Amino acid sequence: MHMIPSKKKLRALGFIILGSCFTLYFGCRENKVDDHYIWKSMEVTATAYNSLPAQTSKIHPNITAWGDSLAPGMKVIAVSRDLIPLGLDHNTPVKLQGDSTTYIVKDKMNPKWTNRIDIYMGEDKERALEWGRKKITIHFRVRKDSTKIE
Repeated sequence: MHMIPSKKKLRALGFIILGSCFTLYFGCRENKVDDHYIWKSMEVTATAYNSLPAQTSKIHPNITAWGDSLAPGMKVIAVSRDLIPLGLDHNTPVKLQGDSTTYIVKDKMNPKWTNRIDIYMGEDKERALEWGRKKITIHFRVRKDSTKIE
């Protein structure tokens, strides 16, 4: 005797197939995209900042120099302008040595600073002061075909 599957079983099977196709497509797509990038490392001075008028802009303390909006909890860094041509430009993913969090470059610092990053810490001034200033190694993603860093 040959049994015909119920609509419920067919629907469940359809979702399983659809989910598998979705995973295959986006999994392969992600790997293909990652094949175009490499991670570079460098030592920088790291400080921390807050979206407070005295530290950013008196008029728009939550707007970055690139025009992005900041909100507490975002994993964002600002970079000194000399690091931008090296590959640390807008929306570059960055990892700090010893931290598994991925930060995104969303802001740039005053031109007076060099070889420096500023880690965004919302409005928590005490946390930023506690971070202080330290030398750290950062890892950041650049395109393989980029001539920005040798």
